[in-house]
Amino acid sequence: MKVTVVGAGAVGASCAEYIAMKNFASEVVLLDIKEGYAEGKAMDLMQTASLNGFDTKITGSTSDYSKTANSDIAVITSGIPRKPGMTREELIGINAGIVKDVSSNLLKHSPNAIIIVVSNPMDTMTYLVHKTTDIPKHRIIGMGGALDSARFKYRLAEALGAPISDVDGMVIGGHSDTGMVPLIRHATRNSVKVSEFLPEDKMKWVVEETKVGGATLTKLLGTSAWYAPGAAVSGLVQAIACDQKKMFPCSTLLEGEFGLDDICIGVPVILGKNGIEKVVEIELSDAEKTKMKESAKGVKNTNGLLQL
Repeated sequence: MKVTVVGAGAVGASCAEYIAMKNFASEVVLLDIKEGYAEGKAMDLMQTASLNGFDTKITGSTSDYSKTANSDIAVITSGIPRKPGMTREELIGINAGIVKDVSSNLLKHSPNAIIIVVSNPMDTMTYLVHKTTDIPKHRIIGMGGALDSARFKYRLAEALGAPISDVDGMVIGGHSDTGMVPLIRHATRNSVKVSEFLPEDKMKWVVEETKVGGATLTKLLGTSAWYAPGAAVSGLVQAIACDQKKMFPCSTLLEGEFGLDDICIGVPVILGKNGIEKVVEIELSDAEKTKMKESAKGVKNTNGLLQL
């Protein structure tokens, strides 16, 4: 199993580290346009192998896509990160050109690869890959919902005063501060709905804190987060590589599901060796349907800024 990560910055390097430490891939290739950067990150990570107990080979390359040949899975993290006060949508002009170029080069050398998109605005970048490549939709996956759901569970556990292993919850919709739809009605603590433990105002707090989770970290760090995005990617990659049939909320091209069409947006999917193997159409309340439609409208507005 060969995995390529394009972009050796903080998110890309975290992706490579978590994938290697889980020890299911034979090789991880880091690629970056900055001379020597990916090679240095790869060497640094390989020097942790004996300490962290993994055998995955990590190599780095400066813009040489031939080194990525025959990758089974390719992760696109490249692009400019958010700065404090920026929305994900403001990144579209520069990142669209980068993602288009990267996906084209990846597929020249790995025509059967499954592509995972991390670059922001993530739903629109996932849609861009659909529109500018000819690979089937089940092989193009946007990461956002997996990360947003991890942040949702963090806030749920915090509000409940519970270990995070007790908590389950999911975020669907667009990967943006206004587009996320945390499904608080479905969230549970050991199969018991969190509404049994939390008052209405506390549940609302959890939802709002989840939606601004990325912006909160950007303000604190001065740039986008990297540990949780890297971990989210590694979870998706492992589910595919190991054919786990796990359910994650991911951005995928919808063609009528959830009443939406010609849009990439976060919904529950089953991930296995073929990528997205099934879209799971869960039942939504009228309020959740309304929020999902509003989210989709925002994503489509951002999609309209693409130069296709």
